Amino acid sequence: MEQLTGSIVALVTPMHDDGSVDYPALRRLIDWHIDEGTDCLGVVGTTGESPTVDVEEHCEIIRVAVEQAKGRVPVMAGCGANSTKEAIELAKFAKGVGADSQLQVVPYYNKPTQEGQYRHFKAIAEAVGDLPTVLYNVPGRTVADMAHDTVLRLAQVPGIIGIKEATGNIERAQWLIRDLPKHFAVYSGDDPTAVALMLCGGQGNISVTANIAPRKMHELCVAAIAGDVRRAMQIQLELMPLHRHLFVEPNPIPLKWAMSRLGLCGGALRLPLTELAETNRPVVEAALRATGLLKG
Repeated sequence: MEQLTGSIVALVTPMHDDGSVDYPALRRLIDWHIDEGTDCLGVVGTTGESPTVDVEEHCEIIRVAVEQAKGRVPVMAGCGANSTKEAIELAKFAKGVGADSQLQVVPYYNKPTQEGQYRHFKAIAEAVGDLPTVLYNVPGRTVADMAHDTVLRLAQVPGIIGIKEATGNIERAQWLIRDLPKHFAVYSGDDPTAVALMLCGGQGNISVTANIAPRKMHELCVAAIAGDVRRAMQIQLELMPLHRHLFVEPNPIPLKWAMSRLGLCGGALRLPLTELAETNRPVVEAALRATGLLKG
């Protein structure tokens, strides 16, 4: 697989009001993202509500995404689990239906040691052979953190090709970029600091904001990767209200409300996630207006 660069949308999973997955809306979103310049579709991750979809739905979302993309853009399938066995099963399914890569989060809740993390990801990579694996470190959600030296060890495992670094710690990202082999990609998983990471040598941004501003996020990534600081920062400053206020409550609660407000898909979520508080709706709406997404 050629090294993936650019804007990778951390895609929402549209749902009907009864909580069932809205597959027609998912297909429409995929077509829209491709038309708007999104470089890769990241499905069934945190933003895609992976904790509350069952295994059958998880697999069907991956299958539909690959089918709808039709090879026009790559699909990065979220296959993470805190059980190595389950993560391998999801990864094998993703490979079987033609996903281009998989995203594997640090196991959550059971708090594995660094050696446990290493063996977990190594076992997954070995089980799926040539399906590229992108690691995902987000200790704010998983509690367990992947240490710098563990990333360096895993970079030597065949099939592990990159990491989504979602701590927002630019010094940490710089050390990774400095010490990792050049073929190993470092992607931002934090919209507010994505430009800085890419200007330091990162290859792209796995983005929440891209769900509603895909064209701008694509242009931002192109500029930042090319080293065009002025253009990258111009776009970044335009998007800052979204980067901040799409997290006024836990993701994807504000995002789904925003997408519903923009007519992109319904805003339904599954418990334990609940609808955006009424007091926060004006905050998110103001961000949509400040960035020109909502007018009138």
